[in-house]
Amino acid sequence: MGAWVDLKSWKRREHYQLFRRYQQPFFSVTVDADVTAVWNGCRKPGAASFFLTSLFLMLKAVNDVEAFRLRVRPRGVWRHDRVGVGPTIRRPDETFGFTRLEPADRLDDFVELSSAAIARAMNGSVLKTSKPADDVVYHSVLPWLRFTGYSNALPGHDSIPRIVFGRAVPDGRRVKMPVAVEVHHAVVDGADVGRFFQRFGEELERGSVSPERRIKASDR
Repeated sequence: MGAWVDLKSWKRREHYQLFRRYQQPFFSVTVDADVTAVWNGCRKPGAASFFLTSLFLMLKAVNDVEAFRLRVRPRGVWRHDRVGVGPTIRRPDETFGFTRLEPADRLDDFVELSSAAIARAMNGSVLKTSKPADDVVYHSVLPWLRFTGYSNALPGHDSIPRIVFGRAVPDGRRVKMPVAVEVHHAVVDGADVGRFFQRFGEELERGSVSPERRIKASDR
Protein backbone atom coordinates (compact mmCIF):
# COMPACT_ATOMS: atom_id res chain seq x y z
CA MET A 1 0.00 0.00 0.00
CA GLY A 2 1.03 3.57 -0.49
CA ALA A 3 0.33 6.74 -2.48
CA TRP A 4 1.82 9.07 -5.07
CA VAL A 5 3.68 12.12 -3.80
CA ASP A 6 2.08 15.36 -5.03
CA LEU A 7 5.05 16.75 -6.95
CA LYS A 8 3.38 20.14 -7.48
CA SER A 9 3.34 20.88 -3.76
CA TRP A 10 6.35 18.78 -2.69
CA LYS A 11 9.06 20.90 -1.08
CA ARG A 12 11.75 18.74 -2.71
CA ARG A 13 10.35 19.00 -6.23
CA GLU A 14 13.34 20.89 -7.65
CA HIS A 15 15.83 18.60 -5.91
CA TYR A 16 14.02 15.55 -7.30
CA GLN A 17 14.00 16.96 -10.81
CA LEU A 18 17.72 17.72 -10.58
CA PHE A 19 19.08 14.47 -9.17
CA ARG A 20 16.82 12.04 -11.04
CA ARG A 21 18.64 13.04 -14.23
CA TYR A 22 22.09 12.22 -12.86
CA GLN A 23 23.94 9.31 -14.39
CA GLN A 24 24.93 8.20 -10.88
CA PRO A 25 22.45 9.75 -8.41
CA PHE A 26 23.33 7.64 -5.36
CA PHE A 27 25.49 8.80 -2.45
CA SER A 28 26.94 6.71 0.37
CA VAL A 29 27.62 7.34 4.07
CA THR A 30 29.40 4.96 6.46
CA VAL A 31 29.07 5.25 10.25
CA ASP A 32 30.39 3.15 13.13
CA ALA A 33 27.23 2.11 15.02
CA ASP A 34 27.40 1.24 18.71
CA VAL A 35 25.88 -2.26 18.93
CA THR A 36 27.06 -3.07 22.47
CA ALA A 37 23.62 -3.63 24.04
CA VAL A 38 22.40 -5.89 21.24
CA TRP A 39 25.74 -7.72 20.92
CA ASN A 40 25.73 -8.59 24.64
CA GLY A 41 22.01 -9.36 24.72
CA CYS A 42 22.23 -11.80 21.85
CA ARG A 43 24.76 -13.87 23.77
CA LYS A 44 22.28 -14.63 26.54
CA PRO A 45 20.73 -18.13 26.61
CA GLY A 46 17.66 -18.35 24.41
CA ALA A 47 18.27 -15.04 22.65
CA ALA A 48 17.81 -14.46 18.93
CA SER A 49 20.86 -14.24 16.71
CA PHE A 50 22.73 -10.96 16.35
CA PHE A 51 22.08 -11.04 12.59
CA LEU A 52 18.29 -11.23 12.89
CA THR A 53 18.10 -8.87 15.87
CA SER A 54 20.16 -6.14 14.19
CA LEU A 55 18.17 -6.62 10.96
CA PHE A 56 14.88 -6.34 12.87
CA LEU A 57 15.99 -3.09 14.54
CA MET A 58 17.39 -1.67 11.29
CA LEU A 59 14.08 -2.31 9.54
CA LYS A 60 12.20 -0.51 12.32
CA ALA A 61 14.42 2.54 11.83
CA VAL A 62 14.03 2.40 8.04
CA ASN A 63 10.25 2.44 8.26
CA ASP A 64 10.33 5.38 10.67
CA VAL A 65 12.08 7.59 8.09
CA GLU A 66 9.69 8.49 5.28
CA ALA A 67 12.42 9.25 2.73
CA PHE A 68 13.63 5.64 2.93
CA ARG A 69 10.16 4.55 1.77
CA LEU A 70 10.09 6.83 -1.31
CA ARG A 71 10.76 5.36 -4.75
CA VAL A 72 11.36 7.02 -8.10
CA ARG A 73 9.05 5.59 -10.76
CA PRO A 74 8.37 6.61 -14.38
CA ARG A 75 5.18 8.45 -13.32
CA GLY A 76 6.77 10.25 -10.36
CA VAL A 77 7.52 9.42 -6.72
CA TRP A 78 5.70 6.66 -4.85
CA ARG A 79 5.50 6.58 -1.02
CA HIS A 80 5.22 3.09 0.45
CA ASP A 81 3.38 2.70 3.75
CA ARG A 82 6.06 0.27 4.85
CA VAL A 83 8.92 -1.68 3.33
CA GLY A 84 10.56 -5.04 3.89
CA VAL A 85 14.20 -5.99 3.54
CA GLY A 86 15.97 -7.99 0.82
CA PRO A 87 19.12 -9.46 2.37
CA THR A 88 21.80 -11.55 0.74
CA ILE A 89 22.05 -14.99 2.37
CA ARG A 90 25.38 -16.84 2.32
CA ARG A 91 25.26 -20.47 1.22
CA PRO A 92 27.48 -23.39 2.31
CA ASP A 93 29.28 -23.29 -1.06
CA GLU A 94 30.23 -19.62 -0.41
CA THR A 95 27.85 -18.23 -3.04
CA PHE A 96 24.77 -16.31 -1.94
CA GLY A 97 21.08 -15.99 -2.70
CA PHE A 98 18.56 -13.18 -2.35
CA THR A 99 15.39 -13.36 -0.30
CA ARG A 100 12.77 -11.05 1.18
CA LEU A 101 11.86 -10.57 4.85
CA GLU A 102 8.82 -8.68 6.09
CA PRO A 103 8.74 -6.20 8.99
CA ALA A 104 7.12 -7.21 12.28
CA ASP A 105 6.25 -5.48 15.55
CA ARG A 106 8.00 -8.10 17.69
CA LEU A 107 11.39 -9.71 17.32
CA ASP A 108 10.09 -13.24 17.90
CA ASP A 109 7.49 -12.76 15.14
CA PHE A 110 10.18 -11.43 12.79
CA VAL A 111 12.44 -14.42 13.50
CA GLU A 112 9.62 -16.91 12.98
CA LEU A 113 8.53 -15.32 9.70
CA SER A 114 12.09 -14.91 8.43
CA SER A 115 13.51 -18.35 9.21
CA ALA A 116 11.76 -20.22 6.40
CA ALA A 117 12.70 -17.58 3.80
CA ILE A 118 16.33 -17.64 4.91
CA ALA A 119 16.42 -21.45 4.79
CA ARG A 120 15.06 -21.45 1.23
CA ALA A 121 17.70 -18.97 0.09
CA MET A 122 20.48 -20.80 1.93
CA ASN A 123 19.62 -24.27 0.63
CA GLY A 124 18.34 -23.32 -2.82
CA SER A 125 20.13 -23.11 -6.14
CA VAL A 126 18.43 -20.07 -7.71
CA LEU A 127 19.69 -16.56 -7.06
CA LYS A 128 16.30 -15.01 -6.23
CA THR A 129 13.48 -16.56 -4.21
CA SER A 130 10.96 -13.69 -4.41
CA LYS A 131 9.40 -11.55 -7.14
CA PRO A 132 11.06 -8.20 -7.98
CA ALA A 133 9.57 -5.26 -6.08
CA ASP A 134 10.73 -1.87 -4.85
CA ASP A 135 9.01 -1.92 -1.43
CA VAL A 136 12.24 -3.15 0.16
CA VAL A 137 15.66 -1.97 1.23
CA TYR A 138 18.57 -4.11 0.08
CA HIS A 139 20.90 -5.47 2.73
CA SER A 140 24.23 -7.27 2.88
CA VAL A 141 26.72 -8.23 5.58
CA LEU A 142 30.51 -8.33 5.28
CA PRO A 143 31.42 -10.02 8.60
CA TRP A 144 35.09 -10.25 7.60
CA LEU A 145 35.73 -6.50 7.29
CA ARG A 146 35.57 -3.42 9.48
CA PHE A 147 35.31 -1.09 6.50
CA THR A 148 35.32 2.72 6.53
CA GLY A 149 33.51 3.21 3.24
CA TYR A 150 31.42 1.14 0.85
CA SER A 151 29.70 1.39 -2.53
CA ASN A 152 27.33 -1.11 -4.13
CA ALA A 153 26.96 -2.45 -7.63
CA LEU A 154 24.07 -0.37 -9.03
CA PRO A 155 21.79 -1.40 -11.93
CA GLY A 156 21.04 2.18 -12.94
CA HIS A 157 17.24 1.89 -12.89
CA ASP A 158 16.04 1.84 -9.26
CA SER A 159 16.03 4.09 -6.20
CA ILE A 160 16.11 1.39 -3.51
CA PRO A 161 18.33 2.15 -0.48
CA ARG A 162 21.23 -0.23 0.18
CA ILE A 163 22.35 -0.86 3.77
CA VAL A 164 25.46 -2.93 4.50
CA PHE A 165 26.77 -4.14 7.87
CA GLY A 166 30.45 -4.86 8.44
CA ARG A 167 32.31 -6.75 11.13
CA ALA A 168 31.36 -5.93 14.73
CA VAL A 169 34.51 -5.53 16.86
CA PRO A 170 35.39 -4.40 20.40
CA ASP A 171 36.28 -0.72 20.74
CA GLY A 172 37.31 -0.22 24.35
CA ARG A 173 34.32 -1.25 26.44
CA ARG A 174 31.95 -0.87 23.50
CA VAL A 175 31.27 -2.96 20.40
CA LYS A 176 31.15 -1.05 17.10
CA MET A 177 29.90 -2.13 13.69
CA PRO A 178 30.35 -0.20 10.42
CA VAL A 179 27.05 0.53 8.69
CA ALA A 180 27.07 1.82 5.11
CA VAL A 181 23.95 3.47 3.71
CA GLU A 182 23.67 4.19 -0.02
CA VAL A 183 20.62 6.16 -1.19
CA HIS A 184 19.19 7.89 -4.26
CA HIS A 185 19.61 11.67 -3.92
CA ALA A 186 16.39 12.40 -5.84
CA VAL A 187 14.37 11.21 -2.84
CA VAL A 188 16.82 11.08 0.09
CA ASP A 189 18.99 13.87 1.54
CA GLY A 190 21.81 13.83 4.06
CA ALA A 191 19.41 14.92 6.81
CA ASP A 192 17.28 11.85 6.11
CA VAL A 193 20.33 9.59 6.43
CA GLY A 194 21.08 11.36 9.71
CA ARG A 195 17.54 10.63 10.93
CA PHE A 196 17.95 6.98 10.02
CA PHE A 197 21.19 6.66 12.00
CA GLN A 198 19.61 8.47 14.96
CA ARG A 199 16.62 6.12 14.96
CA PHE A 200 18.79 3.05 14.42
CA GLY A 201 21.04 4.14 17.29
CA GLU A 202 18.01 4.53 19.56
CA GLU A 203 16.74 1.08 18.62
CA LEU A 204 20.17 -0.46 19.18
CA GLU A 205 20.49 1.21 22.58
CA ARG A 206 17.19 -0.14 23.87
CA GLY A 207 17.11 -3.23 21.67
CA SER A 208 18.96 -5.64 23.93
CA VAL A 209 17.04 -8.88 24.13
CA SER A 210 14.42 -8.46 26.85
CA PRO A 211 12.45 -11.46 28.19
CA GLU A 212 9.41 -10.74 26.00
CA ARG A 213 11.64 -10.65 22.91
CA ARG A 214 13.44 -13.90 23.62
CA ILE A 215 12.85 -17.02 21.57
CA LYS A 216 13.73 -20.64 21.94
CA ALA A 217 17.29 -21.47 21.03
CA SER A 218 15.98 -24.17 18.66
CA ASP A 219 14.21 -21.50 16.61
CA ARG A 220 17.38 -19.57 15.76
